[in-house]
Amino acid sequence: MATVIEVARRRGTQIQWALPLAVYALSRLLQLTFVWWMADNGEVRSRLLAWDGGHFVRLAEEGYPTGYSYTTEGALTGNGLAFFPGYPMLVRIVHLATGLEVGTAAITVAWIAGAFAAVLLCALGTRLYDERVGVALTALFCTQPMSMALSMAYSEALFVAMVAGMFLFAHRGDWLLAGVFGLGAALTRPTGAAAALGLAVAAAMAVHQSRRAARDPDESDPPKPIWQPIAAAALALAGVPGYLLWVGLRVGDLGAWFDIQTAGWGTTFDYGRSTFEFVRTALRTGDGWIQVSIAWMVIGVVVLAAVAVAKKVWIPLQVYGLIALVMVLGQGGYYHSKPRLLVPVLLILVPPAIALGRAKPRTAALVLSGCAAFGLWYGSYLITVWHYAI
Repeated sequence: MATVIEVARRRGTQIQWALPLAVYALSRLLQLTFVWWMADNGEVRSRLLAWDGGHFVRLAEEGYPTGYSYTTEGALTGNGLAFFPGYPMLVRIVHLATGLEVGTAAITVAWIAGAFAAVLLCALGTRLYDERVGVALTALFCTQPMSMALSMAYSEALFVAMVAGMFLFAHRGDWLLAGVFGLGAALTRPTGAAAALGLAVAAAMAVHQSRRAARDPDESDPPKPIWQPIAAAALALAGVPGYLLWVGLRVGDLGAWFDIQTAGWGTTFDYGRSTFEFVRTALRTGDGWIQVSIAWMVIGVVVLAAVAVAKKVWIPLQVYGLIALVMVLGQGGYYHSKPRLLVPVLLILVPPAIALGRAKPRTAALVLSGCAAFGLWYGSYLITVWHYAI
């Protein structure tokens, strides 16, 4: 009997960290192989540090600018203040602590953060459903069309690690850790506001349950203190407004962050008008397969979100996912950045993960292999052959 218990414990430990790490490592190896194969002269490093990666590296080296930036013609343009501080500051810490060149430190932080994201996401899926769903969720996350961002000097990997950890600890009732991870998410990307609202819903559910337990004389467990979930939610909710306020005070204009985003990347929130027009145009007269493929992805994620709601996914995860999806699809900007911006919207991965978790192992393996082959190739194509920023 003791042997059986020990085997079960070891198997549980393997599911918790070894298997998601193996999935993550294999996906990164295949991804980098694709990049090496498709890039000019097999140049991988420059591709991993491209576009926004350059901004993050400069922030880690030089810190934040003190005000607006302008073109030579005097027009307002984007600068480093558009980027939240979690990832570049962590890169700076690693650079100073280890002596790694800043670009190398940026890639290292992203890779390590991605490993944590895989482990925490698998644990979250396992807790909400079961082990097979947890593994399928991790595999889908690591191989989705722009999972390439997990290998680049971008903040997506760190953000997902924070969000997955936040929801995992909230579901366990470890509210101090949930609040810390929620604040970390809020200081890493603007969609941290959606994560904080998801945590606030989880906290409200916990407070309601605690009060109901206090009124129930038959409840065997003593009611938990309600200040912990409230404090966790408040901590996470303070992150995004705190950074926006800091930028406003630094520049001398409380709307500075929004002005910088609009000037540099055209990401004004227009309630989805730009996205709708893009999809309609792409499907009617689109002349490039990237444009058309992204249009179908946008349609697909909306459908998956609706299915997730119908399947009654854990409500805090629903709240985060739906708000994050609205933030991505509701803003203007470069259409070819949409697949990357959708990487942290974990809700859309839950329905296929449940289906794969319920499928026969051979069927699940074949489907995941096909998804991985396309997703890993697609992301590699977009940062090597495709000529625009992602």
